[in-house]
Amino acid sequence: MSASTEWAKAPDFAGQPARLEAIHAQTVADKASYLDDGMNEVECRTCGTCVLVRKNSLEHTSVQWTDDPAKTCPTFRDAVGEGKSTALREGCPRLWDSIDHAVMEGFIDVRDRVE
Repeated sequence: MSASTEWAKAPDFAGQPARLEAIHAQTVADKASYLDDGMNEVECRTCGTCVLVRKNSLEHTSVQWTDDPAKTCPTFRDAVGEGKSTALREGCPRLWDSIDHAVMEGFIDVRDRVE
């Protein structure tokens, strides 16, 4: 590549409106697939905190909190009260138990179940 050649990480499709529209549509579909599809409500069996959960495999669990965990989950609330950061927390063990229970009871499907 010569010094005068411009390089971009992603091509610019400014002159191709149909292509731009297709890319936008695929981006919207990808966002829905990664952030929304397959999410199931799970309520903690201890405190009642509700989260959205997707099991991509037995090892991979996606959790989206529907509220601030420091306000709804006693484990997170206690950590904040002790001045600890919740950003690096693994989560709440009681919530994880509730998620595992929901999987065992069949309320949550595991997308890539290898048995």
